[in-house]
Amino acid sequence: MTDTADAPAAYVPPRVWTWDKESGGRFASINRPVAGPTHEAELPVGRHPLQLYSLATPNGVKVTVMLEELLALGREGAEYDAWLIRINEGDQFSSGFVRINPNSKIPALVDRSEPEPLRVFESGSILLYLAEKFGAFLPTDRAGRTETLNWLFWQMGSAPYLGGGFGHFYAYAPEKMEYPINRFAMEVKRQLDVLDRQLAERPYIAGQDYTIADIAIWPWYGALALGRLYEAAEFLSVHEYENVQRWAREINERPAVKRGVLVNRVWGDEANQLPERHDAADIDAALARIAAARG
Repeated sequence: MTDTADAPAAYVPPRVWTWDKESGGRFASINRPVAGPTHEAELPVGRHPLQLYSLATPNGVKVTVMLEELLALGREGAEYDAWLIRINEGDQFSSGFVRINPNSKIPALVDRSEPEPLRVFESGSILLYLAEKFGAFLPTDRAGRTETLNWLFWQMGSAPYLGGGFGHFYAYAPEKMEYPINRFAMEVKRQLDVLDRQLAERPYIAGQDYTIADIAIWPWYGALALGRLYEAAEFLSVHEYENVQRWAREINERPAVKRGVLVNRVWGDEANQLPERHDAADIDAALARIAAARG
């Protein structure tokens, strides 16, 4: 029996919260309770109409996959430069980045093909903007469009439980705590069950066609199903969600997806890294390196 005298005292919240810079764990150097820039730095600008400032996190991958899917369709004007934002080094707090996203989160996009450069931030907003601008991956009939947007906004509301909730306490928090891990694991499994039931009745999230709903959801829940997120596949028994597994594997094999996941990637094997993308040839070269590394 555990001696209760040796147990840590229960945390009692103070009457007024104050910021403890030392309690932020792995991300203590970049987390803060205020907005705005921390330093002056302008963002680079390339030659293409679309300028993306991002990192290959799940939210960043949404946009690079979308752009590569548009290019695969031959959509004129969808060429883009993808510039690396190293969030662990605080690039998102530069004055240039804050001007295009006051919330200091990646990804952020600038469309310079407009009469005045147009900023677009929040990954869901970027997907919707590109779908409407290029007329792709979003049904035009009211029922299909509404169903697609239902699931796009489902992802925007649900993923924080997977990322900031489960992912933080399971993988990144300074210490493992049973209650929050159990709480968020339960919610993530419920969300996987929501998707699994939906995908039992249709090939894609919103129906018969691949849409921005799939592009938004796959980098989070597809990556989890494929064992690529937080090393949590066994812990969450993701193999049980057979319909999600089928859907995740199918999307994983799309050529544009294989291209999009490489962009702004700066971890893992060096052959799989592509910090910046300024031309299709950049991804072609990366794919050639990957093929050579695999023998």
